[in-house]
Amino acid sequence: MSKKILLTFIILFGLYYIFFFSHITESLILIFKVIPMLLIIILAATPKNLGIKKYQLLIVIGLVFCMIGDYTLQWFLFGLTSFLIGHIFYILAFSSTNERQVPTWAKIALLVYGASMAVWIAGTVFSSGEVVLGFAVIAYISVILTMGWTAIRTGSTLATIGALLFIVSDSYLAINKFVMSLSFSHEVIMLTYYSAQILIALSIFQYSEIRSKVLQ
Repeated sequence: MSKKILLTFIILFGLYYIFFFSHITESLILIFKVIPMLLIIILAATPKNLGIKKYQLLIVIGLVFCMIGDYTLQWFLFGLTSFLIGHIFYILAFSSTNERQVPTWAKIALLVYGASMAVWIAGTVFSSGEVVLGFAVIAYISVILTMGWTAIRTGSTLATIGALLFIVSDSYLAINKFVMSLSFSHEVIMLTYYSAQILIALSIFQYSEIRSKVLQ
C-alpha cells in the first residue's frame, strides 16, 4: 500500500473517530480509536532501505507503546505509563540524531512552560491528596518536554512540530482531567494527538532525506 493511500485512510479513520465519536457503538469505541494508530505504525514500519534503521525502529516502538496507551488509558496510570515509555523511545530516536542545536529561546520556552504546567497541574493533583499521581504527572511533563527538546535536534520540521503538537495534546488532556473542564476537549485532544503521531511517523522519511544530503 502506497504512502498516499495509507495517509488517506489514516486521516479518514481519524476524522471519523474525532467528529463522529457519539455515533460509534460503545463496545467499538476503543477499536476505532486505535485503528488510525495501527495504520500509522504500518506507515512508519513499511519502508525499507532508508538508511536510518535505528531511528525508524525506535519511532515504530514508540508508536506501538502509544497505541497500547490509547487502549489502556481507561486505566489511567497504566495508560500513562505506556505513553511514558512511548515518549522515551521517541527521545531515544531523536537523541540518535544531532543535526542542529536547540536555540536558547526554545530552551527557555520549554523550561518556562514545563515549570508552569507542573505547578498548575501537578499542584492541583497534590492538593487533592493524590501524591503518587502528582509525582507521575511531574515525571510525564518532564519526559514530554525532553521529547520536544530532542525533536528540535533532528533538524526535521515534521518531528519538531509533531513533538510540540503532542505537548499541546497532553497539556489539554491534563488540564481537562485535573484542573477544569475545557470546551471541545475530545476534538482538540485527538486532533492534535493524531496529527502529532502522523508527523512523527513521517519524520522517518524526512530524516532519511536529511541524512542522504549530509552523506552526499
